[in-house]
Amino acid sequence: MNNSTQTGKSERNTLARRSKILEILNKENVISISEITKMFDVSEVSVRNDLSLFEKKGFLIRTRGGAISKQISNFDLNLNQRLEHNYKLKQKVGKRAAEFIKDGSTVIMDSGSTIIEVAKNLKNKKNLKLITNSLPIADIVADNDQIEVIITGGTLRPEMRSLIGATTEKTILSYSCDIAILGADGIDADMGFYTKLESEASLVQTMIKASRKRIVVTDSSKFGKKRFVKIANISDVDVIITDDAISSSDVEKIVSQGVQLIIS
Repeated sequence: MNNSTQTGKSERNTLARRSKILEILNKENVISISEITKMFDVSEVSVRNDLSLFEKKGFLIRTRGGAISKQISNFDLNLNQRLEHNYKLKQKVGKRAAEFIKDGSTVIMDSGSTIIEVAKNLKNKKNLKLITNSLPIADIVADNDQIEVIITGGTLRPEMRSLIGATTEKTILSYSCDIAILGADGIDADMGFYTKLESEASLVQTMIKASRKRIVVTDSSKFGKKRFVKIANISDVDVIITDDAISSSDVEKIVSQGVQLIIS
């Protein structure tokens, strides 16, 4: 094979790889270097060069270990925007999830708009201990003398009004909780739960370790979406509560893994 033929083949391979990177970004909004290196059997250096080129063209923003689409370059909807999105569905899911929280129990609650709806339904509960990294959730229950509120401390994540980091996780691990109410940015019914931030994934993993019963609350729009970091497998939680727009195939996959699925 002469040099021109080799060069032509190499260029075609590069174009195919870069086309695939853009395809994944358009579909998933996130991509990892390891994913592309395995898919095309190329070096990390080659993939980093691809991502650098696309960053210069304004298609993406580089992150540790990969990239995110420029379409989500503001990284997250802020909390107010999240609260407005699918609000009625989140209300139903939150009300149903609150039924799992019994009087006298110790509860840990993650941050997030659907979890806020759970907190709104705790007003008639008695003798609860509530541990949370969410400032809005702490504020919602602050005037209820039947709920002892423990705020984790940590580093403020301003857009979500939540606390993250090593201090947050250390606080959580000092408690033994009856139940954890958790969220996710994306759910793949085969692979598990995902989020955009490594720090958020680590935090939720800590909450899973610190609790005996784990409940994920989410509206159905999160299904079929992978984000940058995997939090846990589907089977690592006990209950998933969502709305009736979830697909029948996702229902079958979740139930087959021994997880209780509640459709509100």
